[in-house]
Amino acid sequence: MAEMDKTTGEFDLDALFAEARGQSADPSPDLMARVLQDALAAQPVTAAVVSPPRTSRLRQFLNAVGGWPAVAGLATAGVAGLWIGVNPPSAIATTAENFLGTESDLYLVDLMPGYDFNLAEG
Repeated sequence: MAEMDKTTGEFDLDALFAEARGQSADPSPDLMARVLQDALAAQPVTAAVVSPPRTSRLRQFLNAVGGWPAVAGLATAGVAGLWIGVNPPSAIATTAENFLGTESDLYLVDLMPGYDFNLAEG
């Protein structure tokens, strides 16, 4: 071990570095065995890896939407919307006429009257 200078109270750094270079940097085999034993004891016991059961695309959709009650509600809303679109009640037609202020059908309205486009012209 390096000696301390009695007058200044400091160590000779060159001697300390030379002593450190002379020592082995590898840990002792006893230390490595104890560290390995502690690490193995700290690891949790692994259970057999079991893959989750595969689910069908329908089951995935049902889980994402909210199950059969949600699908029943969606189906009911879709059928009701289709029925109202195909056979609208007279109250909807009357409300549309009052709101638009006309009795003409909307599909007869020319949305771009200034645009002349003739497919027959070449």
